[in-house]
Amino acid sequence: MEPPGDNQFEKNFDPKFSAELLLDIAQERSLESAMEKLVRVAVGRPGVARVEVWLIEKGNVCSRFSQKQECPDQPRCLHLVASGTHPFSSSVEGKAHFENSDARIPLGVGVIGKIAATGLPAVMRDLDKEPGELSGLEWLKREKIRGFAGTAISFKGEIMGVVASFTRFNMPDEARVWRQIFAAHIGSAVANARAFEEIQQLKAQLEMQNAYLEEEVVEARAFGDLIGQSAPLRHIVSQVDLVAPTDASVLILGETGTGKELVAREIHKRSQRKDKPLIRVNCASIPKELYESEFFGHARGAFTGAIKNRAGRFETAEGGTLFLDEIGEIPLEMQGKLLRVLQDKRYERVGEDQTRFADVRIVGATNRNLKKEVTMGRFREDLYYRLNVFPIQVMPLKERAEDIPLLAKHFIELSIKELRCPKPRLTRAGIAKLQSYDWPGNIRELRNIIERAVIISRGGVLDFDLPVTDSPPAPPRFTPRESDNTDPEILTEPEMQRHEYENLLAALRKTNWKIKGADGAAELLGLKPTTLLTRMKKMGLKRPA
Repeated sequence: MEPPGDNQFEKNFDPKFSAELLLDIAQERSLESAMEKLVRVAVGRPGVARVEVWLIEKGNVCSRFSQKQECPDQPRCLHLVASGTHPFSSSVEGKAHFENSDARIPLGVGVIGKIAATGLPAVMRDLDKEPGELSGLEWLKREKIRGFAGTAISFKGEIMGVVASFTRFNMPDEARVWRQIFAAHIGSAVANARAFEEIQQLKAQLEMQNAYLEEEVVEARAFGDLIGQSAPLRHIVSQVDLVAPTDASVLILGETGTGKELVAREIHKRSQRKDKPLIRVNCASIPKELYESEFFGHARGAFTGAIKNRAGRFETAEGGTLFLDEIGEIPLEMQGKLLRVLQDKRYERVGEDQTRFADVRIVGATNRNLKKEVTMGRFREDLYYRLNVFPIQVMPLKERAEDIPLLAKHFIELSIKELRCPKPRLTRAGIAKLQSYDWPGNIRELRNIIERAVIISRGGVLDFDLPVTDSPPAPPRFTPRESDNTDPEILTEPEMQRHEYENLLAALRKTNWKIKGADGAAELLGLKPTTLLTRMKKMGLKRPA
């Protein structure tokens, strides 16, 4: 196989192809992709043996670089960012000039280093006869290299690197213009790719900062996981702020489903024990004969089935908080042992004589009237007073109706995430319907109702299927404005009708007389479209021409 002749460039150069290649490279947003595409196409041309793209970067491998002493500018040097070789023969073994990504050339050293330092192009011919500065490179002879051309890559007057090509023919003088054009376009592509990568990095950084700030906002919320703005909730939060920094026992009272566990978690999170565990025990779910083992643990062989030592909940919560949910369910005979731990801070595992120290804060919760339980002889009076150091009463949802919009929004977002349902629309009419219900199941019932509505809505308007109760529905609750110190104005029937007329007209104008569907007047007013049309007809309301 003979190498191509010196007229190879004129025979195979295609200006149209070259222009299309440059445009294609300019559109690449990744520097690595752009340079790899360039060398891949370039080495595919007849007579081209190897193409290298070197860019000036930081001198980051100086400690293991053999030419460190020759480098006049150690903070910067040439990095090989892309290279491609078209071997003379597939049977030829051995590597070309540089093959690894750690290849470096000092600025001003060697042919390529001088091009980067001065910005002047370099062309070498007849390397098979006289290799000149490239002597010592055995692969030149093996690959039958005759010509070399190197051009500085620059952008807006700044030298960015060098593009070098090794050919099996002597590069003619007329190729010089095209080499400069290619180098200039490569400079633009490098600048564009670097700018895009910098933008992406900044974007990612901003997204991370934004996510971090959002997390900070969530952590800094005054109410933490307690959602709402009502006066009863604010009172609870103020009590939590008072008692959390202390080690006092807390008794949380309230109906089932009011969120007593969230209050307990908030007490733990705001205490000095926040970095230690919070252990929850549902006292209603423990078999009577296993209470002592559950609370204090047991030794191996203490009873049938005790095949190994087991730590109790007090030991697991060491240094932290033990939340005893449904504490009123603890058997009377167990209450004395619990009182001893609260008073003396000591206990023993079942079947073990070793006394252990309990550094645990107790937070109890119950929906029972413990004072009444004491009177009935079902709860120890001394334990009641020991637990009732700081009682917190959690109000039922019917007394926190103004928190329902925020709770509903929160539960909708949770349902979308957990159930993987499309996002539905919560309307003012829907909120009014939720606020008019008595909520005997409190917040737990609200969440269940919302989850069902999210599933059924399929991304449409939320329609809440509320249970029918024997008692008439409670009227919507309105919180009077602080400025409303005077008696409310009494309206006559005609005045009431005029207000209704003006209200309907305002809603129709706001929705551009759209009756049905999302953002329609019926949805805005909380009416069925048929009801709205009937009232419009009765009042003579028609869309103006």
